[in-house]
Amino acid sequence: MTPGPARDDGRDPSGTASEEPLTKEDFEALARFRSAIRRYLRFSEETVRQHDVTPQQYQLLLALKGFPGREWATVRELAERLQLRHHSVVELVTRAQGQDLVARAPDPDDRRAVRVTLTARGDALLGRLAALHRDELRRMDAALTLPAWHESA
Repeated sequence: MTPGPARDDGRDPSGTASEEPLTKEDFEALARFRSAIRRYLRFSEETVRQHDVTPQQYQLLLALKGFPGREWATVRELAERLQLRHHSVVELVTRAQGQDLVARAPDPDDRRAVRVTLTARGDALLGRLAALHRDELRRMDAALTLPAWHESA
């Protein structure tokens, strides 16, 4: 098996843990951090559903608006960003298009590709939802701070 691409975060690309054992405080910090992530995700899921979209649709809208350097993305690019299979993104875009959240247009540079953009309705909804998410992240700031690792004795 050939190794995958090198990571840019300094971790071992094989995914093996370091030899350094974790302390009780490390486990407590990991548990607190994981619990905070789950609380945030639950907040997000409940919030977007109250606005009649699924969490996946919110992620789609956010991926489009947050795409670097332009206001559209191809289905292939969205699949990569959302870590979904191409056909799953096609279905997700179709459902979002049915709710007038996104629109499709042929890519003038590549006839095989389709550009996906936000509609005015999708952009407005995303603005409201993203502001709610930002405010929740501000409230959770301390809980979502990365744990400080303790040195083992």
